[in-house]
Amino acid sequence: MKEAENQLVVDLELIRRLDKNGPRYTSYPTADRFEEAFNAERYSQWVAKRKNEGVSRPLSLYIHIPFCNTLCFYCACNKVITKDRSKSAEYVRYLIKEMGMQASMLGKDQVVEQLHFGGGTPTFLSDNELREVMAAIRQNFKLVEDGEYSIEIDPRKVSDETIALLGSTGFNRISVGVQDFDEEVQRAVNRIQSEEETMRVINAARANGFKSVSIDLIYGLPKQTLQGFGRTLDRIIAVNPDRLSIYNYAHMPTIFKPQRRIHEEDMPAGQLKLDILSMAVNKLIAAGYVYIGMDHFAKPEDELAVAQRQGRLHRNFQGYSTHSDCDLVALGVSAIGKIGPTYSQNYRELEDYYNALDHDQLPIMRGMELNADDLVRRAIIQALMCHFELNKEQFNTAYQIDFDQYFATEMNELVEYEKEGLLTLAPQQINVTPKGRMLIRNICMIFDKYLRTRQEHARYSKVI
Repeated sequence: MKEAENQLVVDLELIRRLDKNGPRYTSYPTADRFEEAFNAERYSQWVAKRKNEGVSRPLSLYIHIPFCNTLCFYCACNKVITKDRSKSAEYVRYLIKEMGMQASMLGKDQVVEQLHFGGGTPTFLSDNELREVMAAIRQNFKLVEDGEYSIEIDPRKVSDETIALLGSTGFNRISVGVQDFDEEVQRAVNRIQSEEETMRVINAARANGFKSVSIDLIYGLPKQTLQGFGRTLDRIIAVNPDRLSIYNYAHMPTIFKPQRRIHEEDMPAGQLKLDILSMAVNKLIAAGYVYIGMDHFAKPEDELAVAQRQGRLHRNFQGYSTHSDCDLVALGVSAIGKIGPTYSQNYRELEDYYNALDHDQLPIMRGMELNADDLVRRAIIQALMCHFELNKEQFNTAYQIDFDQYFATEMNELVEYEKEGLLTLAPQQINVTPKGRMLIRNICMIFDKYLRTRQEHARYSKVI
């Protein structure tokens, strides 16, 4: 257990005792609550309402590129494994058609402050296809000068020339997948990736003016050891990334078929997994990183850390963000968007996605309209996930409720967590303690009205 600058305390005994399955809260309500009754027509009505009311909220764009050359056994993303490059050319045509349909519905000169390419492997697209998609974005939307434009990179599949192209077309942030440098771990998850090719991509990003480099690691993978993951962390810290994410590997082979290729006997036992987590947190804090929340760390001067200090941090489908007031337009297969008090998700399968667009329909599979109760609970979960505190009076004013009365059941349950030392309850405040921050999902779950039956937890991954 270690405390540093009062921002985080890793209490392994408490974590072990309270660890359970629960949502990651990239949205509330979570995507598994979406309904097929919310379709393209309902979505269009909300976009029309936004347009008619003259809403000037800026946009965030998410572009999903599903293709990967090879299969990483741990992956739970929506992806298509193929080496057929013609598939991306076809996909780009449909993606640009969807983009045009969305832009014409939203209206001219919609301002975009944030853009994220995720996957899959976004750089499965050829350089010309990347140029084509970025040109279409600029044709349909107005990208602000100092926006946050990011892309996920697999270092095994990208050249220095492509990194230079990304910089020249407007990308200024890069997220690099590493997971673990240990060769035995890499073989066990079918992702062979050398330190050299990883460092080459990081150096190329910096040489081409990228403002932020983020590294993704995973703990709990098969064959992982304390010493091996420690060496990976030391190498990563030495290259000084602006942000780091250390994700908990969620082994759910009944839901994600590729994970069936992972041998459970190779996975680190519960105590070893917790020891790896504790070591990682302590190394990062000792290296000067700030704990943002969940699995995210950043340098104190990074925009995420600054936004958190200033109370502007937000959480959305891409994780933590500095752009809290954006509507999110999601393009591509399985992508999830947010317009006003609604969520919408595109079809998960390419065939369904293409078929809708062939019939000049937006490829929306399902979604949800949030009611007043959903909105107040979403705001509470946002406040706790991003800032580890909330002011009841602000909620009383904003939502015209009596907080303690409205959430009487929840407040009674929070008393138990107060006894555990996870939070402190004051007449007008709920404050998460440094000891409670790693268990923030547990605290948020109390405010999730959809989790009121025990069996509902089974569909989610472990909190830690």
